[in-house]
Order: sequence, then C-alpha cells, then structure tokens
Amino acid sequence: MASEEPDRGTRRRWFRLPGLQSESKDIAREETEADLSSEPLPVDAPPTGEGGLSDYVPAPQPTPVTPGESPSLPAAGPDPTTVDPVEVDEPQVVETPLASAPEPAPATATESIFGESSFELPRVISIANQKGGVGKTTTAVNLGAALAELGYRVLVVDLDPQGNATTGLGISHRNVEGSIYDVIMNDTPMDDCVEPTSVKNLFVCPATIDLAGAEIELVPAFSRELKLKRALQGARDDYDFTLVDCPPSLGLLTVNGLAASDDVLVPIQCEYYALEGLGQLLRNVALVKSNLNPDLDVRGIVLTMYDARTRLAIQVEREVREHFGDKVYRTVVPRTVRISEAPSFGEPIIVFDATSRGAVAYRELAKEVSRGATRRAG
Repeated sequence: MASEEPDRGTRRRWFRLPGLQSESKDIAREETEADLSSEPLPVDAPPTGEGGLSDYVPAPQPTPVTPGESPSLPAAGPDPTTVDPVEVDEPQVVETPLASAPEPAPATATESIFGESSFELPRVISIANQKGGVGKTTTAVNLGAALAELGYRVLVVDLDPQGNATTGLGISHRNVEGSIYDVIMNDTPMDDCVEPTSVKNLFVCPATIDLAGAEIELVPAFSRELKLKRALQGARDDYDFTLVDCPPSLGLLTVNGLAASDDVLVPIQCEYYALEGLGQLLRNVALVKSNLNPDLDVRGIVLTMYDARTRLAIQVEREVREHFGDKVYRTVVPRTVRISEAPSFGEPIIVFDATSRGAVAYRELAKEVSRGATRRAG
C-alpha cells in the first residue's frame, strides 16, 4: 500500500530511522493479536490488570439520601477516567529583525532619538534608509510637492549620486550650472545651485554624477561630516522645509545629511528585507546624535509600497506599529503604477495624476508631517 503523503500545510517534519518502520509494524501486529485473544469483560467487572483494562474504574453508585437532608457532593479530586494530556512541543519562535532593534524610550530632548510632536520652522528633514528601493526618492519628491501645495516653501536637496530626485522634478542633469557637489566640495553658495520646479513653492538643489566621487574626496577633508550643515546655514531661513534625499548607504554623504538635519524620516517598504537594516539605521542615528548633532530626532516612519492583497505587507505593518507605536505615520503609501509612471514625465504624483490613490496618500502624509509646525510670520 502506498505510503500516505504528509500534509504540507502543517509544515511537520517526518523523520524515518533505519528499522523503525518494520519494528513498529511487528509491535502493532502483536498488540492486535493479544487484543483479539482476550475475552471481553463485563461492564461492571472489577479491574483485573490482565485484560488490558488496568485503568478501568467501575461507575460510582449513588448515595442514598434521607428525607430532610441535602445530597452530599463527592469531594473534588482528579477524575480517574480522564486521559492524561499528551505533551506537545512548543512552537519554535522565529526572531524577526525588529527583535534586536532598540526599544523606543519615552520622548525626551536628550535621552531619546524620537522627537516631540510639535516643532518650529524652518526644519531640515533627512529622508534616510540604507536599504535601496524603499521609496526614499519617491517620498522626497512627492512629499515635498504635497508640502508646497499646502503653502510651505520647500527645498529638496538631492544627495544621491544617481540624481533621481532631480530628474523626478523635471530637471535635466545636463542643463544645470551648479550641483550639490559644488556646494559640498567647492564651497559654492547654495542659492547659486538651487533650481525652480514646475510646482509653486518647490525648489531643488540638483545632483550630478560628480557626487559619486565625493565619498572618496571627503575622506581627507577637514570636518568632513559637517560640510553640508555649514552649506545649509546660509539658505536655511529661506525655506520652511528642507528635505534631504540621502543615498542608500551609511557612508559620508548620509552622515552629512544626518548631521545637517533636525529630524529623520524613515521610509520602510512592507517587505522582510526592509526591516533588516532598520535597527542598524537607528543605531547610526543614535551615534550621530551623540557625537555630531545632539538635536537630531526621528520624526517618523512611513510605510511605502503597501499591497493589501498580501499577508506579508499586513504582517510587516502590524509588527512595525507594535514596536514603534505612534512614531509610525497613520498614512500608508500604496503600491500603484501611477506613482511609478510619474518620474518618467518629470512630475510629482500630485501633478501627474492628482486624483490617484498615491496623490491622496502623499497629501495626507504631508498633513501628518506638518502637523504641529509653527508657521513663521510674513
């Protein structure tokens, strides 16, 4: 007879040891013959211990009750007819990347990397995550456009050598006279490199391929971690929000972005790999906070590329919200084709398709990010 295939849905492991199968069949055959040869016992027969019914207990006889007395209940005790429960191995607990991440402490000005809900303008926010493809550039471009739509004056600093934020806002690399490379390495004023976009109140400091060599050129530079911070001091008051699109690494460019910022916004793709580097990123934020920028705080975590049709996305969202609580924005950016198409036209999603789900999500995210901001007079 063909052996029964185990149900794969239960995920059990069947181990077959040499000689175990034949030995089990012999034992089962002997037990069956012994049961057939034994004579059946009457129901009320006392336990003999010879017929395989050593655990048999006769049914208790009712106790006679005299008139005027209440029937007495039997003393509480273990039921002899109850079968002992079978011990089952505890399921193995699989540790997730967030298990090793630091627990968020109560938000204070000096002891926690998580900042207060209210803040004053102007504000420099780095959008950072060393994991690539999680939506940093998409968030920088579309969040900046949504904030500009709310009436804020926004500057997007493209700190990624790939320059995707620059092209995503309709600026060609070949048509720019100055870039963020000139600002960092040649001390060019930030105002000389800023380019206007098609969106009102939205500006960009472009990046070119020259920025790829800045990582090496910064190594021998004096005070290399604070180059961008000094460059932004002259243009900081000209904008309400300055969004720094950091590269997908933990190199000197990302450290410059963190050292120059007041807050960090962390996009997380709703997949397992995106969680692996989150703990390392938060540890680096804590290092920059303790050594270079005491005012640095994690403003919030935004979930991107969310697909409600998959269980993985739902599980990642639940785990992140359970671990970080209110630091995770309520708005979730969905995975849509329209968001992916918008950069090919050099437009943010709120311009490319103003009524799409992605445009609605980034508008709501902009409201959450700017909630608590104190507008400047004038």
